[in-house]
Amino acid sequence: MKERIRAYGRAGLAVLIPAAIFYLFEGYTHNPFADIRWDLQVFNLLFFELSALFLYCLFGRLHVALMTETIFFMLYGLANYFVLSFRSQPILPWDFFSIGTAAEVAGDFKYTLNTRAWMSLAGFFLLLAVELLFCRNRLKDLLGKYRGGPWKSWAIRLPAAAGALAMLLLFVNLLHDEVFVEQKLRMYDKLFTPTAMSEMDGTAVAFLLELQYIAVEKPEGYRREEAQELLETLEDPAEDIGSRPNIIVIMDEAFSDPAVLGEFETNTDYMPFLHGLQAGGENTVTGTLDVSVKGGNTANTEFEFLTGSSMAFLPEGSIPYQQYIDAKLPSLASHLASLGYVTEAAHPYLAAGWDRNQVYPLMGFSRADFIESFAGAKKIRRYVSDAAAFDHIIERYEAKEENSPLFFFEVTMQNHSGYTEEFDNFTPDVRVEGNDSLALRQYLSLIRQSDAALSDLIGYFEEQTEPTIIVFFGDHQPADSVVEPIWRMQGKTGGDLTRDEEALRYQVPFLIWANYDIEESCGEELSANYLGARVLEIAGLPMPAYQKYLAGCSEAVPVLTSREMKTADGYAGDPDGYEDWIREAGEAAGEDIPADAGDGVINMLETYRKLQYYLLFDRQ
Repeated sequence: MKERIRAYGRAGLAVLIPAAIFYLFEGYTHNPFADIRWDLQVFNLLFFELSALFLYCLFGRLHVALMTETIFFMLYGLANYFVLSFRSQPILPWDFFSIGTAAEVAGDFKYTLNTRAWMSLAGFFLLLAVELLFCRNRLKDLLGKYRGGPWKSWAIRLPAAAGALAMLLLFVNLLHDEVFVEQKLRMYDKLFTPTAMSEMDGTAVAFLLELQYIAVEKPEGYRREEAQELLETLEDPAEDIGSRPNIIVIMDEAFSDPAVLGEFETNTDYMPFLHGLQAGGENTVTGTLDVSVKGGNTANTEFEFLTGSSMAFLPEGSIPYQQYIDAKLPSLASHLASLGYVTEAAHPYLAAGWDRNQVYPLMGFSRADFIESFAGAKKIRRYVSDAAAFDHIIERYEAKEENSPLFFFEVTMQNHSGYTEEFDNFTPDVRVEGNDSLALRQYLSLIRQSDAALSDLIGYFEEQTEPTIIVFFGDHQPADSVVEPIWRMQGKTGGDLTRDEEALRYQVPFLIWANYDIEESCGEELSANYLGARVLEIAGLPMPAYQKYLAGCSEAVPVLTSREMKTADGYAGDPDGYEDWIREAGEAAGEDIPADAGDGVINMLETYRKLQYYLLFDRQ
């Protein structure tokens, strides 16, 4: 009788524990009972039960299977909690290509748990205790001394494990069936909002759904020959080069102006120099740059600027530097090298970060300097200061041959998160009136340091006789936790934002300045993929065929990111929502919509997608 009760108890735990794992796993970051529909909860539970079944068949011991699943999701959930805290989006399949980069900066963050996370962690430890207590009379099994039962035989366990694995693969295959996902399950499948996907669909299920996008499929109707022919028609080999100004580009780590998110007052201007230029600086173009990332994934803004390609046509969360670039790729650097420029890059941090040491040569840079070239440089907190980084630019400029044009691209490190530690070499001097957030105070004070360093750099080049252009922009805004106080001052939280308000989280300032006469402009708005073409236009340099196409595309669609698209005819929203907007606009006006309404923009973007696919995946 006791053995039968024990068997029933083991069977009950075999079902209940995987369910508990699911709810504790989700509980690290949100309330799954409130955020996930009941039918999707059942679907998630099916995955956790199948996983436990597979492990049981594989190991042949229930306690080993349950403890393995418990420990895995306890650690995965904890890692996901921190990743979500640091960069405002969960772990994605492509993050496993970035483990090396993540490890390099892992020590730079402050790891704290909120009450919800502590409760989930405690729940996991309680589960482990239950599993050990239930199996306490069979601890010898852990040493491989189990003597009885049919599961001892691999001849039985392996086929059973194969069957369970087949069911898991069928589960994943269903998630990759568009009809099943959209019509049967009615899952939220918008890749450009992975955090919402995780909260509404379940973190594990959302991750599995995203796996199908690791490989980039050919655009519908794509023909390699057609892409080649279009680029050939745009080439103009006889185009006059004209003057060749030096071009210095600075992508400044986490540089942004939080004022776009809402009004707040500070004791002193945190970017007085840039604000002055934005008001109408001489020989200056300023505006807003829309990017595809926030809080992290710097390399994607870098990729968009240097190549002209858009993250809108790649899987959300993917990192082209680490996933797609394994051969020579046309870029701003390779084009300028073909025009006789010396092409150099610098990043005052580890060379392997985002695989830059491998990618830069493939993109046409003849030299790349990393942290080893900044020995003895002044640091702010633990990173090389922007002032020291800009001094390196001056050193390389002065080292080049006279009248040999230089293209220099630098990615800074000074403003990298986190922002809650105190340091002997840095005292925040910007205070936000009515708010005592250390993270926001430190962030704004770092931005002020960058602004001062930019002022000094431009001051130096004002005195130089060689024509020089300086391009300056941020890669992304900081994580939500840094700017949350600004929302609170407006009476909101991150969860209260409208879609348009959330879109502001992907805007950073940009500056193009020259030490010679150029046409001034203020208040421009474009996305990072178009900025390279804009620089070539201002410099008066010939454009490669791809950039020529983008220059024309930017007139109709001045903003195109993985999350936002803005068109000249007034659309602003998700990149895949334009056609619906055209139809709804006509219905609202009580007019019949022409069959070809919006075709110009749609066809232009489809051609853009095909050209990008050709250059990135099919040119070899």
